[in-house]
Amino acid sequence: MQLIDGKAIADQVKQEIAQEVELIKAAGGKIPHLAAVLVGHDGGSETYVAHKVKACEQCGFKSTLIRFESDVTEEELLREVDRLNKDEDIDGFIVQLPLPKHISEQKVIEAIDYRKDVDGFHPINVGRMSIGLPCFVSATPAGIMELLKRYDIDTKGKHCVVLGRSNIVGKPVATLMMQKSNPGNATVTVCHSYSENLKEMCLQADIIIAALGVPEFLKGDMVKEGVTVIDVGTTRVPSNKTKSGFKLTGDVKFDEVAPKCAYITPVPGGVGPMTIVSLMRNTLLAGKKAIYKD
Repeated sequence: MQLIDGKAIADQVKQEIAQEVELIKAAGGKIPHLAAVLVGHDGGSETYVAHKVKACEQCGFKSTLIRFESDVTEEELLREVDRLNKDEDIDGFIVQLPLPKHISEQKVIEAIDYRKDVDGFHPINVGRMSIGLPCFVSATPAGIMELLKRYDIDTKGKHCVVLGRSNIVGKPVATLMMQKSNPGNATVTVCHSYSENLKEMCLQADIIIAALGVPEFLKGDMVKEGVTVIDVGTTRVPSNKTKSGFKLTGDVKFDEVAPKCAYITPVPGGVGPMTIVSLMRNTLLAGKKAIYKD
């Protein structure tokens, strides 16, 4: 069993990006600029955004954090999105999800200029990804593909089971795994809360990508020997063993599943760091106008 070290790979990718930024700087080019909009004080969102700001520093980017209280109106937030769309110094920006209930996330996502949509959530980027055109790929799926690539995990012709069908992870990663590319060219089954014979499906899988958000859902008796397991879950579960009073728990019952695996990602330290570094890569591409020229 080999542990996939997402943190080590993420550090490596950040160094590669930082080197490229140094070259841009030396040539008198524009330093990539990422803005993040944070609404309210959700603990998870605060942490994610802090990590993103720190990653910008490590990559040599310029970053701007814009905060709103949770009672901000949808109209005010959409006005800010419009301002960021028009700000020529900002190459890419994200609006951290989830948003308060009174704001339509879809409306906000669609208001973002797709050429600055470094989260890869805009329907234009999602559509382009689904037909294999250059686009900003959503950060978590992109991070997963990067891990498979860097560990040289063979996906061609393999049976990949994706647990979960969210727009942020499940659907896009299933699409990427079946693209004519490497990694890719897999036979993909997407399972969700209505799937029957779920255990049987998992037992046939060469690769399982667990993205349900249900702690320790995937048990040892649901996987075959030699499987590769990518655990996307990060649920805060109460714990009396940590100072914070909770621990991050994945969708995989690690102690049971790991002994059967060829490769497995831990939680934390697996997919998480790759999500942030994929956002950095999208920001670099946005800064270079590598995907959308105008």
